[in-house]
Amino acid sequence: MTTGQQARIVLIVGMMLMSAVAASTRMESQPSTQPRDAPSVFDGVVGNVAGSPELSTAKLHAALASTSAIVLDARPYEEYAVSHIHGARAVPAKRGTTPALYVGDAAEVGKSIPDKTQPLILYCNGLFCGRSERLADDLIKLGYQNVRRYQLGAPGWRALGGVMQVEKPALLRLLVQDATSVLIDARAEAGPRPRLRNAVSIPLPEASTAKDDGRLPMTDHNTRIFVVGTNGSEARAVAEAIVHDAFHNVAFFDGAIADLPELQEDEEG
Repeated sequence: MTTGQQARIVLIVGMMLMSAVAASTRMESQPSTQPRDAPSVFDGVVGNVAGSPELSTAKLHAALASTSAIVLDARPYEEYAVSHIHGARAVPAKRGTTPALYVGDAAEVGKSIPDKTQPLILYCNGLFCGRSERLADDLIKLGYQNVRRYQLGAPGWRALGGVMQVEKPALLRLLVQDATSVLIDARAEAGPRPRLRNAVSIPLPEASTAKDDGRLPMTDHNTRIFVVGTNGSEARAVAEAIVHDAFHNVAFFDGAIADLPELQEDEEG
């Protein structure tokens, strides 16, 4: 073999090695299709710097299930009434605050929850809301030892599949003010009495099929949807089923239809 032939062979082998290295590099730079252990969105927190710690959506679910903590809504009552996490308590406003610097009255919390070791969870209007942070600071100054914030707040709770609760005055007002809102009658029995004005009947077994027959607003999944039933448990079950069908502005009334005479049709005869 001549020197020239040997040189050509070395050149070809070198080019092959360079191509192999380049191909390997491209493969390593591409996203892997293999499953990896990744953190769940339910375990996420905002991570803002504050004097009180945060907790995740998963931990809030666990606390609500175990009833180990008291959940406080740090927003004004008018906002609480429109939609709040089920089981959360409203906190009266601290006097002398402006809307921009609104804070609940920690002293009022002290009257209703005297045990300073009681775990407390606060929330307000999401990532940039300071109301829960300010109330947490005031509670810690009063000596409360276990105060945490759900900083994702009401918007995060809804976005991650949490259903909300509406109070009666807000329900009646919003049905008048918001012409696009949908009232759902969750009662299971056929032809329920009394009938509700402008209500759509969606019992629990029909929650999914209601997407296909026009009973749910498929063109705008942000439409306000209010669910009422024979009792709060029935309304909540249907509301949760609707949320799990990708509607994220759903609230249920925790009372009974009998408590809503203002929405009932006049009986004939």
